[in-house]
Amino acid sequence: MGYLGKVPPSLLEKYVFGRIGIIDERVLVKPSIGEDAAIIDFGDKVLVVHSDPITGASKHIGWLSICVSTNDVAVRGAIPKWISMVILLPEQFDENLLDSITREIDDAAKRLGVMIVCGHTEVTPKLDRPILISTAFGEALKGRVVTTGGAKPGDLIILSKGACIEGTFIFANEFYDLLIGKVSKDVIDRALNYIHLLSVLKDAQLAMSVGGVNSMHDPTEGGVLGGVQEMAQASSLGFVLYEDKVIVNEETKIICEALDVDPLKTISSGALLISAKPDYAESIVNVLMDNGIKASIIGRFTCREFGWKLVKGDGSVLDVSEPVVDELWRIYGKLKS
Repeated sequence: MGYLGKVPPSLLEKYVFGRIGIIDERVLVKPSIGEDAAIIDFGDKVLVVHSDPITGASKHIGWLSICVSTNDVAVRGAIPKWISMVILLPEQFDENLLDSITREIDDAAKRLGVMIVCGHTEVTPKLDRPILISTAFGEALKGRVVTTGGAKPGDLIILSKGACIEGTFIFANEFYDLLIGKVSKDVIDRALNYIHLLSVLKDAQLAMSVGGVNSMHDPTEGGVLGGVQEMAQASSLGFVLYEDKVIVNEETKIICEALDVDPLKTISSGALLISAKPDYAESIVNVLMDNGIKASIIGRFTCREFGWKLVKGDGSVLDVSEPVVDELWRIYGKLKS
């Protein structure tokens, strides 16, 4: 069918979400659009579980894998604790590759306070790069969790750090040779340091400490725009986003312009989307900023009938109801051809 990246929502609805075996009443949040982490009832506490693969990058994947799976636990308001890790290696792999991957996994896990508790490591035929699949487990008090589908009409939408955080890092890593000559080495080197921005654990904990949070989401594939779409779909809401309110860091802007990429539609792990009650939104932004994390209010959720709108910098209004295809996959496809 020509798809790369996430399968379109229509196919998920048709073939995936209705085929989940028995229904267990202890599963408080089951698979659906935007709800990336399950919530399972354990009495006074809940267990939060999320799985994610690393397929669009080949470098620093140990670090990326820990960050992306724990992020989707953190956005539930939970504390990530444990990781199950699957490592798939290409045939004829160099032992140094496995050494590098597991060193990064260990380092990232220690920094984020989690333990690798189980998993699987194998050499897999026909792979041209290693693939990691991590499952993160976390816990929270039952009354302290939020869901992607918890946004309410009138909520303000907050973005932390900026658009295309992970995308900027991946572009600097994967397309280094392509960027040299178009972008200064200093910009690329600064973009490589985005590896330290990929976790949203601190962002989420700070937001929850303020209160007024109805929903949080980690905008991975599809970027900030795709992430807000998923929040709106899960919550049965409309939204309006203001392009000129979205933080786009200097390194991101320069690299995206060089590659002809839209940062709002590019994988953005490391950013956090927060749907907050209006009376709390400014306080959340201020707390994030006071702790060295950039943040801005980029839009609001509306009634469903309003639709999904993006206000461009020139004031024009676009309908953005079509699913977002991540720009990372477009660039990969372009380079392949």
